Amino acid sequence: MSDLKIKVLFVCLGNICRSPMAEFILKNMIDKMGLSNKFIIRSAATSYEEIGNDIHYGTRAKLIEKNIPFSKREATRITTEDYKNYDFIIGMEDSNIRDIKRIVGDDVDNKISKLLDYSDNPRDIADPWYTRNFEITYNDIVEGCEGFIKYLKKTLKI
Repeated sequence: MSDLKIKVLFVCLGNICRSPMAEFILKNMIDKMGLSNKFIIRSAATSYEEIGNDIHYGTRAKLIEKNIPFSKREATRITTEDYKNYDFIIGMEDSNIRDIKRIVGDDVDNKISKLLDYSDNPRDIADPWYTRNFEITYNDIVEGCEGFIKYLKKTLKI
């Protein structure tokens, strides 16, 4: 596993709120562990609605508030190629999982999961574009990312 990279793709509806927040939170956690060179972490949407747009101002504000580095980016949509290229495709809620499977097909390699399925309290992560509550979304994503890292430590011995 020394030269192999763990490839993670976070997915939500528009790729401007939850999935980029998860992308930058996990990148920050992995960086603090000194493991950035072992990961490729990206995010994508299931819809075309926000393609080309940068992260939502609420996500940006929350990342700044929590001192989590992020970069300018453009929302993209998940593709069938992404299914081939990523080890983990992680959605935020049940509807994301359904949409991911509609786009990429059956999950024959068991790559698709929901972020909070890695936590002790599996549930959906509400979309802050609708709720306007970026703090709850942030806390849920941190909980999911911590659980995901725990899972990787146990199963892949990172």
